[in-house]
Amino acid sequence: MYFAALLARTEDGWEASDLELDDVESLSDLIDLARSAAVDDDTVVALIEQEDAWFGVVRVDGEEDPRYFVSNAAAADRSSYGSMLTKELLGGLDEDDELDELDLDGTEDGEDEPVAAYEDEDEEADERPGSGSEPVTAGPLGDPRLLDDLGVGHKELMTLDGDALAEIADALGATEVLEAVR
Repeated sequence: MYFAALLARTEDGWEASDLELDDVESLSDLIDLARSAAVDDDTVVALIEQEDAWFGVVRVDGEEDPRYFVSNAAAADRSSYGSMLTKELLGGLDEDDELDELDLDGTEDGEDEPVAAYEDEDEEADERPGSGSEPVTAGPLGDPRLLDDLGVGHKELMTLDGDALAEIADALGATEVLEAVR
């Protein structure tokens, strides 16, 4: 069972809307829905969870490239919506997709500690996790700093489990609006 919601930042706080996953067939669809929920091109955070197996966060800021985080890549990769995120993070989407440049190691410029990096950067793409030759490893994947400026630190985000979306909403000050759409 999935739960998904969009949190759109406004000058008065956050507005939440239930995200109807039946209408989402691709990651581009999810990004389009997030952008359409934005108020004055402000931040929109899409939250997705599959029971207690994994959660994902997609952050859209206006026309900037979206940023992603998945709590457990292996569990997410086994689900239809989670696999959209893991494939994007591992570089497995079509070249035509509008989201072709991501920082796959999950770091910001100048940081030393990657979240998901490969020992040998020259490794063939078909040998990387998620391409069919190896299973996607368990653990976080993506940009753990995507909510740092909103009150959810990267260390906290990487250790969340259980009711992670409620904890994220609490840190954002959006608990009531998220619970209203649950």
